[in-house]
Formats: sequence, structure tokens, C-alpha cells
Amino acid sequence: MGLTTRRNFLVTAAGAAALTLRSGSQPVWAAKPGEQMQWGMVTYLWGRDWDLPTLIANCEKSGTLGVELRTTHAHGVEVTLSAAERAEVKKRFADSPVVCLGPGSADEYDSPDPAKLAKNIESTKAFIKLSHDIGATGVKVRPNNLYDNVPHEKTIEQIGKSLNIVGKFAQDYGQEIRVEVHGRGTSEIPVCKAIMAHVTEKNVGLCWNCNGEDLKGKGLKANFDLVKKHFASTVHVRELNLTDYPYQELLNLFVAMDYKGWILLEARTNPKDRVVAMIEQRKLFDEMIAKAQATLGK
Repeated sequence: MGLTTRRNFLVTAAGAAALTLRSGSQPVWAAKPGEQMQWGMVTYLWGRDWDLPTLIANCEKSGTLGVELRTTHAHGVEVTLSAAERAEVKKRFADSPVVCLGPGSADEYDSPDPAKLAKNIESTKAFIKLSHDIGATGVKVRPNNLYDNVPHEKTIEQIGKSLNIVGKFAQDYGQEIRVEVHGRGTSEIPVCKAIMAHVTEKNVGLCWNCNGEDLKGKGLKANFDLVKKHFASTVHVRELNLTDYPYQELLNLFVAMDYKGWILLEARTNPKDRVVAMIEQRKLFDEMIAKAQATLGK
């Protein structure tokens, strides 16, 4: 099923407890912290122009066994799909080792315009239904802005309360709301913590997004520790061999907390052969997890 010897943990968003060895042997319990983390991708850039069969096939070839389907991309998994089309998407993933993690929406809840805010909330509800119907586990949303003419505390509270609305709705569909750390002002980790202070629904969590803001103040670990109790089951990273972000340090932190979610590649380069590049990134992920585990054991 995969390209490496690391155990492959096929999970739902809630996380299951058993591991499945890629050799096909019987499930075993994880022996090391971080063993249940999984590698996947966001369709942004590298998967943007692949239809769904091609996307699934390329993920299989590269050992990229989870995928977040960003809206508007060529895979065509959108809220406009009929019941029959949704069932077909669900079947395609069920017949594959690739896990559909859910839609990556662009819905946001920061607007001071009540009509725009209400429209985004209703859009998220539609994505929640779609995610449920295709057998996925959650929807990515985002805060996106703090306005100069609106008290920041007011916008932060509005975002948190809006997340409670969509989170409560999502519970009836067994879905998680994944709040991408994103946007002007809203990508600051202390702001994310303040947003989550208004969130009461347990199925709402943060999707760490590997922004430059993560390194501000006292640095990566301090910011990571501020919000780690709020993490959802997906994380976005860029290419792990890029040197503008301390990816090894980040993975060390996820291993140390025994994170059980998905690390998703949201690529930003343009390689000649994307499948080859995906294989290389998968290999890097495995190597970095092994290094993190070895470091933790010392």
C-alpha cells in the first residue's frame, strides 16, 4: 500500500486506535509517539488540475493516503453534486486506500456585513452535508481578516461564535470543523488562541498552517504550546525540504505530543513531475518522523 516501512494508520477524523502494517499484517498497537500520524495532501497547486480518478491514482502511486479536496479544483467535488454523484465519489474512495478527509472551503466569518457572514455560514453547512455524503470527516474553514475600523475583539468573538454555529450543525453529520490558521491578523497564534476561547463545540479545532507568524515572539515551540490543545485532525505544511520554516522542529513537536492526525502537503512550487515530487516528499516525511522519534528517545 505504501512506499516505506513505517506503519500506515488509516484513520477517521476522530482517530482510530489500531495500526495497519503496510505489509498487510494484522493491526498492532502503536509502539512510538507519532506513529499514528499520517501523510496526505491538499489539492492546492499539485492536484489542482487532476480529475478525481487521476488524483486518487497519483495519491496511491506516491503513498499520499489522505486528501483534502480544495473547492473549485478539477476534481469537481462540489456542493452542487447530486445524491448519485456524491455516492460515486464515496465509492471511489472506498475502493481505494486513499482517505477523503473532506472539502477545503474558503468560508470565513470575519466580515462586518451581516449578510456576507450569514452567506458564509450557510455555505459551510452545505459543505458539511457534502463531506458527510462523500464519506469524509470534516470541512476546512478559515478566519481571514481583522479590520482596522472594527475592534479586533469584536471580530474575534464573532468568528468564535460563528464557529460554534457551524460546529453544532456539523455534530449531526459526524463532522469536524478545521479552522485553518490563515489571514491578515488572524494568522497570529495569540489571535487564534483568542478565537478558540470563544469556541464551545468540541468538534471545532485549529488546522496549523506553517506561516511565518508561527515564529514570532518567543518562537515556534512557545506558539505551538499556546494552541496545541485545540488542534484538529489536519495540519498543512509546505514542501518539507524548503528552508524558510523549521519543519523538523515542527514534526518533533507533533511527535512529542503523539499527534494522531494528518500532515497534509499544501505545495507551493511547480515541479516538472508532481508524482515524483510527491514520492520524494513522502520519503522526507518518513525520515523526519523517524528522526523525531529517535531524538525523543534520547
